[in-house]
Amino acid sequence: MDTRDGDTRDGDTRDGEAAGMARLSLSSLKGPSRSSTSTLNNSRNDTGRLAYCGPTVISAVTGYSVSKVEDVIRANRNMSPEVKSIVVGTFSNEVEEAFAAFGYRMHLSESFMHLERKGRPTLWQWMQKPRNAWAHYVLAIHTKKEGHWILIKGVKMCDTYTSGRWTFVVDGPHRGCRIMEVFEVRRSADA
Repeated sequence: MDTRDGDTRDGDTRDGEAAGMARLSLSSLKGPSRSSTSTLNNSRNDTGRLAYCGPTVISAVTGYSVSKVEDVIRANRNMSPEVKSIVVGTFSNEVEEAFAAFGYRMHLSESFMHLERKGRPTLWQWMQKPRNAWAHYVLAIHTKKEGHWILIKGVKMCDTYTSGRWTFVVDGPHRGCRIMEVFEVRRSADA
């Protein structure tokens, strides 16, 4: 259990609490959720291995550990709770369902999929446009030949390349990467 920042929430162990459930809901997660504040949560990788981009950005927004996020994604994939396979790749619907389980909503705000890859804006170009400085933006970008999730809030970013820590976009590794889609993430009103 990670106790940084005074977090002593119980239930961050991977105890198979999703046994027999096809979907996890916020009420089934042990412990209080992190409150939405103007501070930035680092991703909490408690797995002892590399955490991939989807669980990393979800952990940074929600404040829950990567193992708990992976449990929710596996439950939404209808995998047996005993199977603890690493969540390597995630689709936008899986990330959206995981956010919903933690009381957040994710909606598509911009899509550049209709453009050729070279015609899509880079992360640096997108950063120059006006947007809500208080909202979290999850961006699907091209890195080499793969897709990758990154998290933007204000002028900072978080992803697996920054080890789940927040850094300034200008100092980050993805300034020239092309954006596929932009999703805005906010706390659900009914959460």
